[in-house]
Amino acid sequence: MDAYFTVSHDGTFHPSAYTRGPWDADACHAGPPTGLMARASELLVGDKPLIRLLVEITRPIPMSGFRIGATISRTGRTVTTTSIELHDDDRSYAIARGLHLAEADIGPVPSHHVEFTGPADAVPGPFPISPTHGLASFADSLNVRYVPGLSYGAGGETFMWAEAKVPLLADEEPSPFQMLCPLADCGNGISYHASTDDMAFVNADLVVSLHRPPHGSWIGSHAVSFWEPNGIGRADAELFDDTGSVGRAMQSVVLRRPK
Repeated sequence: MDAYFTVSHDGTFHPSAYTRGPWDADACHAGPPTGLMARASELLVGDKPLIRLLVEITRPIPMSGFRIGATISRTGRTVTTTSIELHDDDRSYAIARGLHLAEADIGPVPSHHVEFTGPADAVPGPFPISPTHGLASFADSLNVRYVPGLSYGAGGETFMWAEAKVPLLADEEPSPFQMLCPLADCGNGISYHASTDDMAFVNADLVVSLHRPPHGSWIGSHAVSFWEPNGIGRADAELFDDTGSVGRAMQSVVLRRPK
């Protein structure tokens, strides 16, 4: 069975071609590694759901493989936090902070309802951006659909639905949070304002915050990117499953003209 990663006996995760990012053939798309960091946090904290993951990407994550270490940094009856590091023998590539909150049955409550178009009524299309290296990559791991009336993969404000064709690991069912992570790290590529020939738009971090776990395999991302002449941008996406909003993903984006 195809997957984003295989894992060796020493705990090293080896990316498949489905994990390759769009900018550098030797670097991963950050979404699948984020899913592994969520997995590491959830393995540590079994009594509270993971509701937020803050990831700082300090270097391009290598396609050659890496390991993940995780510890509990604070524990309590209501709140538990974790610290996660993605690294190899020589370098650290990403650090993350997980936030787990205890659930409680509080009965019916008022809530905010967002009108949206589900995946069944969306239109199939290609992934918004093509890799600059021309090799098999993360885009090949997804089924993609677009909401009529907004951009069809041409940048700007876009509502894109995506379904991963492969799991993180072939012999393991990902949790809802883990399943969502690869798709949450797509906001800067879903909503953009210039082609990859004219601009590189690479995220330096990713914040995923959920108010409930998603259901089903399709994740919707209603994404808007903000670019500034100082070379800094932000991508902001509301995340959906086929019953409604589940949370948000935000990325700080480094903008650079190709040399």
